[in-house]
Amino acid sequence: MLHLLKLAAGCATVEDLADRQTARAKADPPLRHHTRSFPRRAEEIAGRGSIFWVIGGFVQVRQRITAIGPDLWDDGSPCCALHLDPVLVPVEPRPVKPFQGWRYLEASEAPPDVARGARASAKGLAAMSARMRQELAELGLI
Repeated sequence: MLHLLKLAAGCATVEDLADRQTARAKADPPLRHHTRSFPRRAEEIAGRGSIFWVIGGFVQVRQRITAIGPDLWDDGSPCCALHLDPVLVPVEPRPVKPFQGWRYLEASEAPPDVARGARASAKGLAAMSARMRQELAELGLI
């Protein structure tokens, strides 16, 4: 199994990402994320892998990728559509340096899901500033 890692550009919190996706899914269903490049390893991802979203410098949530296929941007030019399950699953936060586009993420390197009992603390972590989360991560506290 293979995953994708992607920055959630313009989203300061997981709630921002959820709100943006809810609006997008209502306006133009089904829920999908458009990207310029088609993953060469799409067969290893579609239906099995997830997209892990980086928000505020940390991988914070993931979504299952249900399908990958060709689509069109609003201007009619071709692109790739990652069809997403609408459920955002919290994962153990992990710091990530900025990058452009998306990256492959091997299953063995993916952060594990947050245990159900720990989800409340994950919400508290998401409420912290990015700088505070970075400092706590550097100290090995998160």
